[in-house]
Amino acid sequence: MLRLLAVGALALLLQIPILMIRELVSERQTRRLEAVTEVSSKWGNAQVVIGPALVIPYGLRIVERSSDGELTSRVETRSAIFLPERLAVRGAIDSDVRRRGIFSIPVFAVDSQLEGEFGRPDFSQLGIEPEFVAWDRANLAIGISDARAIQRETSVVWNGEETRFLAGDGGFPEAGGAGIHAAVRLAQDTERYSFTLPLSLNGSVGLYFTPFGQNTSVELESDYGDPSFQGNWLPTERTVTSDRFTARWSIPSLGRNYPQAWDGQTPMREAIHNSRFGVELVDPVDHYRMADRSGKYAGLFILLTFATVWLVEILSGVRVHPIQYLMLGAALCIFYLLELSLSEHLGFPMAYALASVAVIAMVASFCMVALRRASRAAIVGTGVALLYGYLYVLLRNEDYALLIGSIGLFAILATIMFATRRVDWYAAGGRASGPAPSA
Repeated sequence: MLRLLAVGALALLLQIPILMIRELVSERQTRRLEAVTEVSSKWGNAQVVIGPALVIPYGLRIVERSSDGELTSRVETRSAIFLPERLAVRGAIDSDVRRRGIFSIPVFAVDSQLEGEFGRPDFSQLGIEPEFVAWDRANLAIGISDARAIQRETSVVWNGEETRFLAGDGGFPEAGGAGIHAAVRLAQDTERYSFTLPLSLNGSVGLYFTPFGQNTSVELESDYGDPSFQGNWLPTERTVTSDRFTARWSIPSLGRNYPQAWDGQTPMREAIHNSRFGVELVDPVDHYRMADRSGKYAGLFILLTFATVWLVEILSGVRVHPIQYLMLGAALCIFYLLELSLSEHLGFPMAYALASVAVIAMVASFCMVALRRASRAAIVGTGVALLYGYLYVLLRNEDYALLIGSIGLFAILATIMFATRRVDWYAAGGRASGPAPSA
């Protein structure tokens, strides 16, 4: 029992290097995030396209009473925001990879076309008199989260007339100060205003849109095979293969939390932000996340390996020194360091295979000497190999990790109980506590 407690204490002691390795994983993750930030700052950040929206200034007469009791009036300029009745977006995303040192960062360039139509702005629903409206100062505004990444000049075809876009949000506060706008003409006798505009952007990580139309449809296609659809709406139709995807969203205005028109003084930014939807280009195998997850099982693996050696020691009468246990544990800890360092250069599957083969060979070779027989070393080596194979299955099936883990632990305990079902533990304890056999 004392030897068993000593083996348990060694397993606990080895949690110190395991914690240090997990801290190293976090440090490498931070360095990768810094590389992503650096590349994104030059190529283009995650893109959020807000709009288009029709921004129309109007004058609001405000009557105030001065300190001496006289009434004075002034006119304050504000803006009314109107959204399109129909909005359709079609885009093609071309993915690429940029490298910063040993880190690779997925980036993209998107060519899209936005089209739709506005109805005639109805100011009566906002309580605004039409005579105070500056119809000749209307702007079509689009918010773009990283406007630096716009690839080329663009213009809008507004009711058959082409108008060039200018820099700036055009008085559209929900754009957050980043975007483009174009002056458009609102004819007094026109009930519908159609628009068509191309938009080419660079970006990284993700591309998002907002459902500004009473009916909004978005169609995207890409040569990237690992999309992650995000936001308040998932695609109504999607096709994902190993090297490309297509997706289509169809969203009615009833599903969002803001109206078709509002006064520019009304805060809508949070509601608009919460309504965005789109796609992220994710790394299919994040080796840092895999390394962190595998490190969570390190204590269990060390304990099971020690238990295997201890059982062989008890049943065969061979004495294994605590220093030998400690070196076995150190070899198991080295696995996680090898896995992390190799995955940065070779990818996670290859790194896992090389690290596990190297550690299994080291453990089996060491046990051949420590346990004095190849068959005993083969038992330990096979056990470690099965553990690493079991861990790889766990890592590759995250959704079923709890189920696989529970079944695996049950199978391991059942195997140990079956293998030791006829052992006389009193006699085995006496042999283990007796003098060590001669070399």
